[in-house]
Amino acid sequence: MAVYIYSITFKDHPLRLDGLDGVGAPPSPLRTVTAGPLCAVVSDAPEELPPGLGDIGRHQEIQQRLLADGTVLPLRFGHTAPDEEAVRAVLEERGDEYAERLRQLEGCAEYNLKASQDEEMLLREILTQSETARRLNDGIRDGTAAPDAAVRLGELVANEVRARQEALASGVIEALRPFAREIDSSPPTGTDFLSVSFLVSDEQDELFLTTELSLAHQMGEGFEFRLNGPLPPYSFS
Repeated sequence: MAVYIYSITFKDHPLRLDGLDGVGAPPSPLRTVTAGPLCAVVSDAPEELPPGLGDIGRHQEIQQRLLADGTVLPLRFGHTAPDEEAVRAVLEERGDEYAERLRQLEGCAEYNLKASQDEEMLLREILTQSETARRLNDGIRDGTAAPDAAVRLGELVANEVRARQEALASGVIEALRPFAREIDSSPPTGTDFLSVSFLVSDEQDELFLTTELSLAHQMGEGFEFRLNGPLPPYSFS
């Protein structure tokens, strides 16, 4: 029977799974598959795949419980295998790789940081600080600009926005880099200029959080920092 896979841990992990249900409707009981020093936390896979959105919270709750008690290699929502033997075979085949990664992740959690800047504030900054942008904008407003002025202004503003946001993102990452073992950046979406995950050890946790809070205050009004964590280290597994 197909199985749904949550995490890989060492076999000596406490595995406090009492009171937790797996994904599916009705929920499936959790169990483990072991091979050598490793253990995979699994349950029966639901008949409908991928699982429903209501199962995301259940998946995350299991990961958080496991993380609270020890090191985990968390799988993202929706991973399945044909049966327990397939899981065991992968644990045996890639056992050394998984064990090494578990040792590297020991005592660490993931923090994900997203940041955005108010668009109107950014536009005002560009029009105030860029003489060319200001001149083009004034000409468009009073009707004296060349026919291509709007296009030129749009290109100038787009380039300025990109350059400023890249510089902001780089500055934030570099300020937090000393407190992270690893960093994983992803393309920001929407109005965000930053989307990055940090692998932070227990020893650096307080310094990381203090520095992030200080950065948010320094950047001031018009900026929004959204920090999520501590999380299972999905981005580093």
